Amino acid sequence: MTEYQAFQVELTGKVAHVAINRPEKANAMNAAFWSEIIDIFRWVDETDEVRVVVLSGNGKHFSSGIDLQLLAQAASQLGNDIGRNAERLRHKILSLQASLNAVDHCRKPVIAAIQGCCVGGAVDLISACDMRYSTADAQFSIKEIDMGMAADVGTLQRLPRIIGDGMMRELAYTGRNVSGEEAQAIGLVNRTYVDHSALMDGVFALAAEIAAKSPLAIRGTKEMIRYMRDHRVDDGLEYMATWNAAMLQSADLKVAMAAHMTKQKPDFAD
Repeated sequence: MTEYQAFQVELTGKVAHVAINRPEKANAMNAAFWSEIIDIFRWVDETDEVRVVVLSGNGKHFSSGIDLQLLAQAASQLGNDIGRNAERLRHKILSLQASLNAVDHCRKPVIAAIQGCCVGGAVDLISACDMRYSTADAQFSIKEIDMGMAADVGTLQRLPRIIGDGMMRELAYTGRNVSGEEAQAIGLVNRTYVDHSALMDGVFALAAEIAAKSPLAIRGTKEMIRYMRDHRVDDGLEYMATWNAAMLQSADLKVAMAAHMTKQKPDFAD
């Protein structure tokens, strides 16, 4: 397994555990984070043995968001020409967006396990995941507003589809803290757990359950859900018919039906 500066990556069975590994810095998202996450999720996509990803943060906190040193470095590169500054900043923002797009575009389900703080850029990150779970005392905040800027790496684009437009606006305009319990109430997380240990046990049990399903069926389900974010119902149904015209010929259907008839656990190929 590749060694990373900002992450710890392990493959257990069919589940890849991707942990932000800067606990001494509250898992702040530094330069290495933004480049390595693209490589990691490329590996996830290309590795058939990986069927599900659990994304977590080592230590007390999931992540305190973008590393302020990274912002300071970007500011230090600005000169006197407004046009060139704008071009440089736009390129930087698009590159950061691409890093989290790698999570959103991943063919495998990505489950976020959140404890402690999940602030700023970390909310952008979990918004790109399929599902989110947290401890009851976790703290979420779209903190960019208190830094005099608008969140620019995906929160404002993805979160309305998760918690609704009105609630997203409230959190984005105020930057207030949301506890794990409130996060569950508004749909930001699916479920809360009493502590970090229970959270990880619960999330890995869920990941193992998903990993036992047909990987082709999971792939098709995720693709259809993603497609429907930006298309009409009629478009989605047409795409679904075309997709399943091929996928319904998979051996996975025979395996699943035989297992159902015999009341045994199916064993699907990668």
